[in-house]
Amino acid sequence: MKTLTSIMMVMALVLTSIVPMRARAQQFATIVLPPGFQIEKVVDGLTYATAIAWDDLGRMYVVEAGGAFLEEPAPSRILRVEPGRVTEIANLSDLGVEDSVAGLTWFKGDFYFTHRAADRTGAVSRLAPDGTLTQLFSGIIDSQSEHQVNDIRVGPDGLMYVASGPAANAAVVGIDNAPFVRRSPGVRTIPCQDIVLNGVNFETPDFRTPDPSDLVQTGAFSPFGTATTPGQVIPGTNKCGGSILVFDPFAFNPEATLRVFAWGFRNIIGLTWNASGEMYAAVNGYDVRGSRPVNDEFDATYRVREGTWYGWPDFSAALEPVTNPKFDSPDSLQAPQFVLGQPVGRALRFMIDHPASGLVPPDQSLVAGLHEINSSPSLLDVAPASWGGLAGQLFVAEWGDLAPATTPLRDGNAGFQIVRLDPATGQVVPFVRNLMPGPASGQGAQGQGIERPYDVKFGPDGAMYIVDYGIARVNPAVEGQYEFPPFTGTIWKVTRTE
Repeated sequence: MKTLTSIMMVMALVLTSIVPMRARAQQFATIVLPPGFQIEKVVDGLTYATAIAWDDLGRMYVVEAGGAFLEEPAPSRILRVEPGRVTEIANLSDLGVEDSVAGLTWFKGDFYFTHRAADRTGAVSRLAPDGTLTQLFSGIIDSQSEHQVNDIRVGPDGLMYVASGPAANAAVVGIDNAPFVRRSPGVRTIPCQDIVLNGVNFETPDFRTPDPSDLVQTGAFSPFGTATTPGQVIPGTNKCGGSILVFDPFAFNPEATLRVFAWGFRNIIGLTWNASGEMYAAVNGYDVRGSRPVNDEFDATYRVREGTWYGWPDFSAALEPVTNPKFDSPDSLQAPQFVLGQPVGRALRFMIDHPASGLVPPDQSLVAGLHEINSSPSLLDVAPASWGGLAGQLFVAEWGDLAPATTPLRDGNAGFQIVRLDPATGQVVPFVRNLMPGPASGQGAQGQGIERPYDVKFGPDGAMYIVDYGIARVNPAVEGQYEFPPFTGTIWKVTRTE
């Protein structure tokens, strides 16, 4: 069945990409661009497209993730994109790679990508042009949850950097993580260093038993149903979530070189550097869901400083304490809290004893720019010198919200666009968007506008390329609440007309 699916996908890609580019560039009235720019389709009909890369000859490749939050029937694949056609370079699913493949890069003759291993832990593998697959490391337990390892990029120092998402919304595994707990009972948030807990536990129904009246308490950084105590130490590891990890891809044993570069991020997605070597990261903020919902104000792009803790799960996207009452959610959405078996209300509390853990509050100057809450900043890149006055500015793909599943408090769409971020001022403004907020499919223009951009990169030719994941929508009537129709992904190209 996979072979048939692959053939169908390639045929769809070929048929949709043979139309002359200049003719198609005039058909996208749904898309709004700044003056002096134009957009065209490179290819469409992709399924769960996440990232692009170029080899040493300037040839473009795109990776199809092979799944969304849970398994999907489509395989994960690396495709070469050429004028008028695409070619499957590797069917990663046939090679034993587990979903989802979120990040892709090319470095010194090989592909490197992030994915899940057979035990659903986060992993990084290398694929040689001859098809030889080498798993460099696995074991990131956080990836057994709804968040996984995401971007993978080569830094100015020639080392490989990986964005590792954390398990759970706010470090407490709850009913919202039930599908992942059933499959991986030990899934939990793993810190990057030893931390001391405040012992706050959250009481919820125990979905693991048939009796709906069964209750259970769960603490932070612990498996579902495991209570914690004040002063309890949770050991840290270099295979942690909510972090940027770095390793030497050419070491005899790359796993032995793996270390933490920075941590305390709430679902870090993308990484990049500017010409001066300054590092930036795009991060998805809190959801209003689970046992510990946080009604945050923003998502964020950060300046990254080595060795820094960025505050999650006790600080907001703008690096303010979540104990500020403005971050509270309605009591009906919060689980009752207990310390040593005694009720302590529902207001947000710190999960970590910061002084005992050697952690200091993050510096708010690390915020490079703030995005609308739930806009889901994903992969990002820096404009090259050929972009004139925009050179050095950050361009960030905002994948878009998944309300109401991720928050019942949102009114209207957020994201579904490429934004420009000026690091000098922190200003974030739309750059590529649809006429109306939200995905093109939601405004009667499927295939004629931006759907869910996941990656944005500047190619060897200086053009901007956008990897549009395709349609992803909330549908409470289907199992799992989400729908991911195949063959709806696109690669767009934005060029200057001046």
